[in-house]
Amino acid sequence: MGKLERVLRSAYFALLSLQVAFAPTGVRARVVRRMFRAPFELREPGPVRSAVHTVLAAAVAMVAWFAAFLMIMAAVRGIFYPLIAAHDYQHSWGGPTLAGAWAVHFAGGALPLPLWVLLIAGLGLLELRLAQRLLGRTGPWWPVPVAVVLCAGGIAFFIAWWHQI
Repeated sequence: MGKLERVLRSAYFALLSLQVAFAPTGVRARVVRRMFRAPFELREPGPVRSAVHTVLAAAVAMVAWFAAFLMIMAAVRGIFYPLIAAHDYQHSWGGPTLAGAWAVHFAGGALPLPLWVLLIAGLGLLELRLAQRLLGRTGPWWPVPVAVVLCAGGIAFFIAWWHQI
């Protein structure tokens, strides 16, 4: 599997994980095996580990969906700036000309798309590590506290973003 394919599969898994988090543990293991084309075995996760995985995987997936939303919104606003927000381009970034404002908004909205995809792919790898730790009882210990901190930060960021719109 090439690097680009792995990144895209990880990003897809991050977004797919919201639905998968509520599936039976056998389905979760099968999805991990198919998405990453790697062996993955359940090792008696039990009801507590399954519940913790459900909560953390769903929360990380919500952060991934919010990042995808912000990515799409930034790209659309950057590409279609003259149609969406060009009413006051004299005072916007890149102004006072429409061409300058459009160029700056395009550069800030559409050009970072690969970075957004890498961020979402990183969340997909965190989802994989959570599944390995909680359902497969293998892998490092760090995914659980990282997921908790990430979710708390995601909630704080969402609240801040909501209050600024």
